[in-house]
Parts: sequence; structure tokens; C-alpha cells
Amino acid sequence: MGTTTPPRTLAEALRARGDESLAGLLRARPDLLNPVPNDITQLATRAGTRASVVRALEHLDRFALQTAEALAVAPDPAPYDTLLSLLTGDGLDDGEQRDDMGAAITAALPGALATLREQALVWGEDDRLRLVRTARELLAPSPQHPSPTGLGPTVAEATAGMSPGRLQEILAATDLPATHDPVSAVAALSALFTDRTRMAELLDTAPVEALSVLDRLVWGPPYGEVTPNPTPPVKWLRDRGLLLPVSTRTVVLPREAALHLRAGRAHRVPEPAPPAVAAAAERDPQAVDRAAAGQAFTALSTIEELLKLWDGGGPTILRAGGLSVRELKRAATALDVSEPIAAFWIELAYGAGLLASDGETDERYAPTPASDEWLDLPAEDRWTHLATAWLAATRTPGLVGGQDAKGRALSALGPELDRSAAPDVRRRVLTLFAELPPGTAPEAETLLRRLRWERPLRGSAPAAEGSDLRSRLALWTLNEAELLGITGRGALSAQARALLDEGEQTAAALLSPLLPDPLDHVLLQADLTAVAPGPLERPLADMLSVLADVESKGGATVYRFTPGSVRRALDAGQAAADLHAFLAAHSRTPVPQPLSYLIDDVARRHGHLRIGAASAYVRCDDEAVLNEILADRRSTGLRLRRLAPTVLAAQTDPGSLLEALRDMGYAPAAESAEGDVLITRAGARRTPPRTPPAPVPEGPPTPDDTLLGAAVRAIRAGDTAATVARKEPTDGPTSTGPAGTLPRTTPAETLATVQAAAMTGSTVWIGYVNADGAASQRVIAPVRVEGGFVTAYDHTADEVRTYPLHRITGVAELAEER
Repeated sequence: MGTTTPPRTLAEALRARGDESLAGLLRARPDLLNPVPNDITQLATRAGTRASVVRALEHLDRFALQTAEALAVAPDPAPYDTLLSLLTGDGLDDGEQRDDMGAAITAALPGALATLREQALVWGEDDRLRLVRTARELLAPSPQHPSPTGLGPTVAEATAGMSPGRLQEILAATDLPATHDPVSAVAALSALFTDRTRMAELLDTAPVEALSVLDRLVWGPPYGEVTPNPTPPVKWLRDRGLLLPVSTRTVVLPREAALHLRAGRAHRVPEPAPPAVAAAAERDPQAVDRAAAGQAFTALSTIEELLKLWDGGGPTILRAGGLSVRELKRAATALDVSEPIAAFWIELAYGAGLLASDGETDERYAPTPASDEWLDLPAEDRWTHLATAWLAATRTPGLVGGQDAKGRALSALGPELDRSAAPDVRRRVLTLFAELPPGTAPEAETLLRRLRWERPLRGSAPAAEGSDLRSRLALWTLNEAELLGITGRGALSAQARALLDEGEQTAAALLSPLLPDPLDHVLLQADLTAVAPGPLERPLADMLSVLADVESKGGATVYRFTPGSVRRALDAGQAAADLHAFLAAHSRTPVPQPLSYLIDDVARRHGHLRIGAASAYVRCDDEAVLNEILADRRSTGLRLRRLAPTVLAAQTDPGSLLEALRDMGYAPAAESAEGDVLITRAGARRTPPRTPPAPVPEGPPTPDDTLLGAAVRAIRAGDTAATVARKEPTDGPTSTGPAGTLPRTTPAETLATVQAAAMTGSTVWIGYVNADGAASQRVIAPVRVEGGFVTAYDHTADEVRTYPLHRITGVAELAEER
């Protein structure tokens, strides 16, 4: 009475679980929830599908995967001790000290087995462990897909098509008793290979060259090619069944023999514990925070410069999407960085929603309205916005410049840069950083080893990218984190720790004191330069970027005033008096006389020539100036001709004419059809409101506790409806039919049964067809029957529902439990 029957199927094993355990399965494998299974049987079927099992195996850590691989080559079912022996060996190694490893495996195996059980990859009691059939097929050895353990097929599998005569020859060569029963012959050969003493005696008689052949095959791959006339060592092994034929030219080392040579171990190097992340250097945490804050400020400045660069309309978009190589080079030159780093900043701004396509016919990239809101935020809030967007982004700038699976180049902002594993890798890398003491920089190689242990690769990356995409993502994360100011001098900063653990507000509060305060002044110098000894307030920086050109960056930014830069300010609507007042108000040093002369000289000549649209014309009150232009050889390509003493016509557009005359040293101004000077203002182009690109999920999202609880209740209720015992009718033509089919009763019988159930408070089983024609079976407890409807508590849906009686196909009473 007190014993529990061992489960015979995965469905029975899942049915015996508690609700918390089922919720753990659905949390670990959320793909099983789409859609919610009707019952436990459907859940078990879905958990055994190839796609779901592959996804589950790819999320196992190294030791859990090694445990599953050992079960794949173990007998089915396998006792716990057999599994442990496959991982630790038989303890008869020739002098090898494996006690510590054996103890570590013994301690870690229950946890790994619990993980496999929780994810429904293994079921059964410890004396009968079973790996789900799909996982066994994926991990079991075959010539096309060798086992990860390097083991070949068993003797029984390898000799399945062998003639009885050949089996007799092998038995004779190994001094085994002859038998005409193939099954007995295979069993005798298997027993020989698994007997340590007899196997050792057999190998003692082997030629040295034969042992060398076995050494090459023992850890895999176990397959080898042979010629029609094999060498004596290979012939010796083949005659004794140590090499069994797979085809006319291929032989294999049987699993039992390989395990003997391996001292019983399925893996050469079991890894029961995750490798530790070693420290490369230990630095002052405050120095780390300051270095990270300095880089964070540089990141903000670079993004601001990029937005300003594309402020009036950025580069055009390629027909296939993305940024051309030429435009990327141009942006890299303007930002004074390399092209891969420029791609990172561009992708970061795009991922944060600061850049987007304008959607016009001549489609271009431009800042979004959100970029103006971002620029108005305090510096620390701007940084947390960028860092948060980077953590969640699936776009991978490190791929820019590479090729996709079809050999096409991957461009910045292109459509093929999403890698769903990127956010998980970034967060995991930073979490490993955070586990180290503050100020500690990890060693990159040990960090990669840890990541590989936590998520061993099983071919999930596209072939064109190589087999180790996660390692590449981790290396890119290290570089990008340093560029963004997440890390400083190779160690995680305090503000980044706060961003990971406590949120954006705490991170911004820690970063704020470390950032320099914006300045409201510059230092003007006699050589037509201005020095900004720190970051400038936005209005000052915006105006100065129009009035002067940036000459150098660093701790201090040097601006140079040129005739072209002053003309740019005048084109933007500033007058000479405005520029003099601006410089006097924001300079801690007197305005140098050469700079005042430069402004007055350019302003005096600015607009002296007027360019308008005829095709294009040049208008000037000074005939001598027009005569000078006509006489200049550089104007030949403009095909100018005089229309009037003060007007020249050109065979080109106004923009080209404007630029050509400026190149000749003049300072023309464009005018409107009414004759007014056209003012060119920066920042006039913005995209329509855009949302940042949505990350591409790696798989179904992890369900929350509310959804898990509802799903478990629905599965339990559906299982109750599918498996509940029902009374068989004692007479009449109606029948409930085979188990699992909808019951069939007449309308009168249906009405009478549900009325009786409502009066007695009992539960019944019904077949129901909804308005869409979908049939289902339900367990209900009728509460009220009136007006052609039955109101009942539906155990399947775990709620009170009302059902039309005419849609109930039949009803059956539940059998009494005994």
C-alpha cells in the first residue's frame, strides 16, 4: 500500500511531479508553453521533440551536458552507479591520481542529474535512469555524427549485420567457446571486452604497432579507414574483434573495448566544477571609477559629435540597408577613430533611438526627435541611457566588415547584425566582473573558459561565423565596455555595478560627482584659436562649433577661427556685432585684435555677391568684382556670361555656384526669390518620431510566476479531464466510447445527469463543442441548470463557466475511487 510504482513513461514521471517542479520545467524550457499544453501527455510529447531537446541541451552547463552524454552511451535504463562509473572511471588507472577528481564528480553529479531531471531530459528512479529518446539519438554515436564522448557503437550494434561464420572466427581468435547462436557469440565477445583481467591478458599478446593503432582511436573518433590488404597490426585487431567492420573500407573500435582502454571513463577530462576566473591585475577602485567616468564622458562627447555631424541630414541608406563603406570611413575620420570603433558608436546611437532613417524618398539617416530630449538630460542620465540600451541590444557592431552565410558584406546599420545571444553574453560577462573584488581586472582567457563551461557550444552559431560566436561576443563586450565607460582600466566601475544591481538612478548618482562640470567660458588666443579647458555648456558649445573648427581634442579642446568658419556663422544668421558680443561674453581673456579684424573683414565681404536661381546668377553692385570673376580662369567651368553690368548668369545650379565662388576666395551669400539673404541654420533636419530597434529575442521569454501558476493549473485540469475514471453505462444504446474520446448521450440523458449532479454537488465529465467547432473534454461540477444552460465550476479552466446544453455532446459520471 505504501509503495510507489516507478514511472513507465516520461508522461507518468511528469504527472508524479508537484506543481512547483512543473513550474520549474516550464521556467527552464519556456518553449514548452507556446501554446500551453492541454495536459501532461501533450507536455511530455512536446518536451521530447527534436527542436525543444536541442534548445534544452544548448542551455546546459559543461558537466550537466557531460552527464547527459555519459547516459547516451550507457545501457538504457542505467543505474546511478553505472553513470557515476562512466564519469569517474573504474579506479584502476595505472598509477594516476584521480581521487580528487573522483570526489569532485561524486559531489557534483547529484546536482547535474537534478538539472537534467528538472528539464525533463532524464526521468526515472536512480536505479533506472533514462535519457529521453530524442536526446539519446542526438548524443549517441554514429558514423555521420560521432558521439561527443568519442565512443563508438557497442559490440551488438557493430556486429548487427555480421555473418555467423565471421563471428565464429572472432571467437576462435580470442579463445572463446564456439557457439552457433549469434546472440550468444555477441554476448561472449562483449563479456570479454568488459572483463578487466581477460582483456588485459588479450592486449598483452598484441603487437606494439597494434596498441599504437588503438591509442589513436581510443579517445575518438573511433572510426578508421583500412585498405583491402590491411597491415599485420590492423589485421590482428580485426581478427579479434577489437576493430569491427562498418563498411568495406571503414572499421570501428567497439565501445566496450574503448572503455577498457579508457579505464571506464566516458570523457577524457570531466569538468564537474566551473573554472575560476583569474585576476589579471588589482587596481585602486577609485582610480578605476575615475578612469571609467572619463571614458563615459568621452563616449557622450563622441555621440554628441556624431549627432552634430548628421544634424542637417546624414548619409544615404544603401539599397540593401545600412551604411556604405565610404560613409563609414567618412564618419570615422570626422570622429577621429578607427572604422570598427566608429561602427560601434553609430550602432550605439541607433540602438539608443538617437539615429534613424528619415523615411524620405531619398532615404537618409538623421537624428531623431528623441536625440534633442537626450541632449537636454544631465550627463549622468545620458550615460545611463546609453549603457542600458547597450546591455539590451542584440545588434552586434563587431560583425561589421565581416560576411554573412551567403558571402555578402555586413555593413553598419545593416539588417543582418542582430545576434540574439548578445544581451545574455554581455550581462554574464559583467556579472563575472562583479563577482571579483572591486578594482580587479579579470584575465580574459579564464573568463572565456568560464563562459564556455557555462554554455558549451553545440553548433548554434552560423557556419560563416565559426563555431565560437559566444566567445567572440565576450571579447567584443570587453572592448565595448571599456569604450562606453562600463569598465575602467579593465575592471568594473562602481557605477556599472550599481547599474546592474540597483538601477539607473543609483548609477547616475554615483557617476555624477566624477564627471567634470560644464564650463561657460573659453580662453581666446592671439593665434586665432580658442581653448576650452573642459566640457562646455551646450549653448556655448553649439555656437562655438559653428563659429570655429575643432583643431584638437583631449583634456582641453582647441578651436581655430578661419574665414570659412566665420562665414559659416554669418550664413547661420549671425551679424558681426553678434559675434563680437558673444566672444566678449564668453572669453576669460581679451578678444585678440586679429580675431576682431578677421570677423570684420569676412563680414564686410559677406553677401557682397548674391547667388540666386535663374539657372543660377551672380549679382553684385560692384562691377569690378564681376569683371575679376569673369577674368579668372577658375570660373571657366561655370560658363558665366554678363546679363547686366551687375549681374552674371551661370550654367549651373545655385549650390554648385556658391561653392565654386567660395573656393575662389569670395564670400557670396545665397538669396531668395525676393532678394533676401537665405540663412542656413544647423540642426534643421530630424526624422519623424522613431522607436529604438527592438532586440531580437534568443527564444521565448521567461514566463513570470503568475503565468507559470496559471499554466500549471490549466495543465493539471486538462490532465484530470483526460485521465479521470468514468462510469460505464449499464444499459441503453449510448456509450462513452474509448478512453479519451468525447462521450455520447442523448439530450434527455445529458439534462438528467447534470441536474442530478447539481443537486448532489458531484462532478461529471462532459464532451463539449464550442462555437468554432473545436471539441474538448472537461470535468465540471454543475451548480445550476436552467434556461438551456448549465453553470458549473470547470476544473479544466479552474473557473466558473456557463455552457449551452445543446453544445454538450455527452456526459458521464466519474467513477468512485476505491
